[in-house]
Amino acid sequence: MITTTTSLTATFAAEVRRDLALVPKQLQSKYLYDALGSSLFEAICRLPWYRITRAEHRLLVAHVAEIVAALGGYRSTIVELGCGSGEKLAVLAEALQRAGGSARVHLIDISSQALEQTEQRLTRLQHVSVVGHQSTYEVGLRRATEARAGNGPMVVLLLGSNIGNFDTPAALTFLRRIRQVLRPGDLLLLGADLVKPVRDLQLAYDDPLGVTAAFNKNLLVRINQELGGTFDLAAFDHRAAWNRDEQRIEMHLVSRVAQTATIAAADSSVSFLPGEHIWTESSYKYEPDQIERMGVETGFALRDQWIDEDARFALSLMIAV
Repeated sequence: MITTTTSLTATFAAEVRRDLALVPKQLQSKYLYDALGSSLFEAICRLPWYRITRAEHRLLVAHVAEIVAALGGYRSTIVELGCGSGEKLAVLAEALQRAGGSARVHLIDISSQALEQTEQRLTRLQHVSVVGHQSTYEVGLRRATEARAGNGPMVVLLLGSNIGNFDTPAALTFLRRIRQVLRPGDLLLLGADLVKPVRDLQLAYDDPLGVTAAFNKNLLVRINQELGGTFDLAAFDHRAAWNRDEQRIEMHLVSRVAQTATIAAADSSVSFLPGEHIWTESSYKYEPDQIERMGVETGFALRDQWIDEDARFALSLMIAV
């Protein structure tokens, strides 16, 4: 079952109008993930240069028994923020089944395709019941908390380095919001990409096959299709750049020419100078001790942290205190 936030399109239009009026112009990365965007991101995850997904999967497989043991063997509530294909969640659910546990799973994503794909992947597990929420993280998390399974523990999964899409103040605010809906002893499983050589980062976010460029440009396709936009894709280039001072990789869409696009549903028009860019995504990278400090600052204690040194990726299990 998928519950849908009916105002998503209106919110999309309002936020596009607001963000394209900023200096520099921006678009929120959450809107990259429509049906086509989600499929393109799944393709990115399979590219040899983008190692996050494979590293996180290896860590989950290696340490899933420890994660399940931390749940204490009760009927659990599992909440995944940004479910993607559901492959990683399935690793946890299958281990829970082997341990004789059961769970009510809440999937939260703004992509209906991601929700449907994950639900299909989990339907074969008899001990798992699934509810999908097509909504923002905040709305879906509130709904999931209201429907948690009795007195059993809750674990919130924020994987795939999704935390890296927030700047530091916003990341801390978001982690505090998660903590506010949890009870002491509930868990947060946090996947975060680590700082690594610049060449590795550039290849991960500007791959030689151009899949990431298509993923980025699809945001303009979505505005054209859903909001009546008139963006010319051929007039924009994809650019990824490492910002060392801010410890983040940035994705931009750069206008090749002077141009103006209109967006009917947002009742707006946007003009560009040659070389002017739209900032579409930031992906912050961390050191392991920075992850622990963020948790402590927002009401969590670090229970375990596992690191894939080859791909420079960390999976951290935190407990609400």
